[in-house]
Amino acid sequence: MTTQILERDIDLTEIINGVEVMGPSPFGRHQRIVVNIINLIYQHTKKTKAGEVFCSPLDVILKEGQQRLQPDLLFIRKDNMGIFQDWIRGVPDMVCEIVSKGSHGKDTITKRKIYEKFRVPEYWIVIPELETIEVLTIEGDTYELFSIAEGEGVVKSRVIEGLEVDVKDVFEQ
Repeated sequence: MTTQILERDIDLTEIINGVEVMGPSPFGRHQRIVVNIINLIYQHTKKTKAGEVFCSPLDVILKEGQQRLQPDLLFIRKDNMGIFQDWIRGVPDMVCEIVSKGSHGKDTITKRKIYEKFRVPEYWIVIPELETIEVLTIEGDTYELFSIAEGEGVVKSRVIEGLEVDVKDVFEQ
């Protein structure tokens, strides 16, 4: 019985538009970038007590049986923590996807449309090969570019008040 629980706890399966999709486990550089971003957000939110940051694998259930995604990381404001249950059941305040070779279309088109449909307030797209971070925010019914940094510079969050992230701190080895 313990084995079954452990296997379920590390399930990398997502449900996208009602179809189960199994992605590969990420490479080391991908994980280093996730850790760097989480550390930067965590340090900021620890001081401000704005909410909590989480990393994948953690299911975000937007619509039971139809949309169960595992963003690379996500942030939930303190006043929205009711969605943090066994998994995340509802709309996080920010999600972030690290685009890997083979995940570009899924992250920048498919998942973007889903996050947009469910009105996730902020969506970060991180592209390691270009050392680029795009921060998209919901404006009306669609995402608009709020902040971008390519190779150098700082991105800002609208959702996490006061958060500014230098891309060099994200992509450092």
